Amino acid sequence: MKISSSAFAHNQKIPSQYTCDGANINPPLTISDLPQNAQSLVLIINDPDAPAGDWVHWLVWNINPQTKEIKENSVPPGATEGITSSGIAGYGGPCPPSGEHRYFFKVYALDTKLNLMTEADKRELLQTMDEHVLDSAELIGLYSR
Repeated sequence: MKISSSAFAHNQKIPSQYTCDGANINPPLTISDLPQNAQSLVLIINDPDAPAGDWVHWLVWNINPQTKEIKENSVPPGATEGITSSGIAGYGGPCPPSGEHRYFFKVYALDTKLNLMTEADKRELLQTMDEHVLDSAELIGLYSR
């Protein structure tokens, strides 16, 4: 399983348009080589280098496994967005207070669709998807202010 972006390469700088310094929209993402029996996908974007600890920038679940691309500034049709560390649903781009931070774009293939309320956060999402992960992939982007 693989995740990539046409906007930046693995371990490279995320363009500012995808951050709080720019348009603050999600970058385009491409997902490939999924397990054939995947029933849904989950996307988690987080910053483990945040001063307050792990900062969640975007949670999306029940993405159709036929989805090969998440277009720039879009949510996959039928998918659900969860509550980020900002306390709202939706994408919140990189916005480090200082220094370079790593942003992990993680996609998971699950053997089921998830029954979660839209108010769910990362902890609830991870707990619910536990034991349903068939495969996963990760893309790391860097950003500094």
